[in-house]
Amino acid sequence: MSTSYSIIPARETDAAEIARLSLELGYQTTVDKTRTALKQMLSSPRYFAVVASVSAGRLLGWAVAERRLTLESGESVELTGLVVTTSARRQGVGRALVATAEHWALQNGFSSIRVRSNIARTESHPFYERLGFGRAKTQHAYKKPLLPAG
Repeated sequence: MSTSYSIIPARETDAAEIARLSLELGYQTTVDKTRTALKQMLSSPRYFAVVASVSAGRLLGWAVAERRLTLESGESVELTGLVVTTSARRQGVGRALVATAEHWALQNGFSSIRVRSNIARTESHPFYERLGFGRAKTQHAYKKPLLPAG
């Protein structure tokens, strides 16, 4: 069954719902961490954040795109986050969120958009391929905890 929703710019007041959706997908966050990051994103033209709003304060999903600059590749746009609640998947919500980010990228003079998808998120790979994304490379991601000097 299809649910009526609107794709609108994210607001600081969406932090609790964005955190809820992020937790649903297994990301470890809190409302405070989400609010802090969202506030920084909303104050910078480098970021584009939208939500799929179904009613006052209730969200079905969210997406964030970012303008990135690297020495070797120059400037590009990357879809850095996309989450759709389980009950709203396969109803066009994710497609609409991505299309809105693509429109933002085009308006800002970019001719492509990138996305990274964890190899463990096997259900997302065909989704992105259906939207026209092609696999560009496979890589390993490393993380090192930093300890204060002392």
